[in-house]
Amino acid sequence: MCAAQQYDLAVIGAGINGAGIARDAALRGLKVIIFDKNDMCSGCSAISSRLVHGGLRYLEYGEIPLVYESLHERRYLRLTAPHLVEPLRITIPIYAGARRGPLLIRLGMLAYDLLSLRKTVPNHEMLSGAKMHAAEPGLRAEGLRAAARYYDAQVKFAERLVLENLLAARSAGAVIRTHSEVTHIAAANGAITSLTYRDAEGSEQEVATKAVVNAAGPWVDRVLAVAPKASHRLIGGTKGSHIIVGRFEGAPKDAFYVEAAADGRPFFIIPWNDQYLIGTTDIRYDEDLDEIRASGAEVDYLLDETNRVFPHASLSREDIHYAYAGVRPLPFKEAGPESAITRRHIIKVNKDVANGLISIIGGKLTTYRNLAEQTVDKLAKLQHLRLPPCRTRDTDLPGAWGIDRARERLLALGTLSDAGIERLLQIYGGRAAAIADLAGTDSGLADTLGDEHRVLSAEVVFVLREEFAVTLTDVVFRRMMIGFDADQGAQMYSEVAAIAAKEAGWSPEQQAQQLDGLTKYAQSLRVG
Repeated sequence: MCAAQQYDLAVIGAGINGAGIARDAALRGLKVIIFDKNDMCSGCSAISSRLVHGGLRYLEYGEIPLVYESLHERRYLRLTAPHLVEPLRITIPIYAGARRGPLLIRLGMLAYDLLSLRKTVPNHEMLSGAKMHAAEPGLRAEGLRAAARYYDAQVKFAERLVLENLLAARSAGAVIRTHSEVTHIAAANGAITSLTYRDAEGSEQEVATKAVVNAAGPWVDRVLAVAPKASHRLIGGTKGSHIIVGRFEGAPKDAFYVEAAADGRPFFIIPWNDQYLIGTTDIRYDEDLDEIRASGAEVDYLLDETNRVFPHASLSREDIHYAYAGVRPLPFKEAGPESAITRRHIIKVNKDVANGLISIIGGKLTTYRNLAEQTVDKLAKLQHLRLPPCRTRDTDLPGAWGIDRARERLLALGTLSDAGIERLLQIYGGRAAAIADLAGTDSGLADTLGDEHRVLSAEVVFVLREEFAVTLTDVVFRRMMIGFDADQGAQMYSEVAAIAAKEAGWSPEQQAQQLDGLTKYAQSLRVG
């Protein structure tokens, strides 16, 4: 075991909350290291509905402060990450017999507008049933009383939002350790002193740290199990599943937020990545956190409800490109409806375990920045640190600037289609200029992969060099994002593997192992 290095803060979990905390702390001058037992954004942060939203449904449960916070955080993200977070118009159809009638929806819309003052999107509008059906003729007309239209925002690839927070953290001095599982947290005289982790090669390493933030999402209790003392259960997560389908007959132009007939729970039908994302479910889950799949019952529920609202769709399991599922790290609650469990985050100071240990319970993709600010503020107070103010509210993420320049560089390559140029800008933002520069150094890297001239060979090298990708699955699913194409990028696997093997120095056997791991991961997302 190597001699311990000294850090002010160790963050466990490189999802959106952990990445945001690492960025905030590093920007304020703390020496930070962040760990994840897998790749970044490979857990809860990757299984959301990919919305940056105010949480309209939370108004039902009186969580007005959460809605207010979410709506304002949506605005900050639109300003600091415009390449990743885009406005999305959402329609709520209101049918006869629904639990939420036109008056209740109208009141909710008015409250939503009032709570989002200074927003960057338009106010809501109410439509008659006839006008709604004329606008979306594929929508079921029978019983359609009215509809509401409003705006939230979409982050097409949450993985890239997490990554850019980590890139910003690294630029501020943080150390990133993915594929590194924390196996022990040590304390002396009641205070955190160090932790031990197992790196990607399987060797044990130790780092000294004055504080630990446990941002492991659904795995928070598992991390606490390797802490100096036992703690009571904190997480009682609920499972959410989504299915991804192609365009279907009568498919909507806008996103739809629909009340399910089976249980009255709202779910989304969202145009996403040239496909449709449908979800989510919300059921209690106490099984293996590392082997979560969308169940047959969940898949059928989402298909049936979509077919009910868009009757010409006739969707079946054969129409599903893939599905994903995960667990929301909500606070443990033994009884009551899943939808009533608070979605507010809780910053738990684990005094019962050791001083300097904090655990994050809950949280939303939308509000991660504010959660990070609150966490670093609380850490500073607990440890009597004089830190500068938080800077993340108005500090751009790395890809937010230089987009026009990047477009010019990509266009000058002469190998990408117009759709390919826009794809790179949506994924990498202004950082795509560096990919174009890399392609310019080697004619082979300026070649495109696949048949549509949308993907550059240079991307593979870039993400391995600059975005701490380790495995082929990291590259395809959480950096280049081609894993979320309709065919999961399968036609490009061999080409990507060959480029990655050359860059990473993999042997033929290692390349074959990486390809096998990628194929198995892709297959795990398919619905039988």
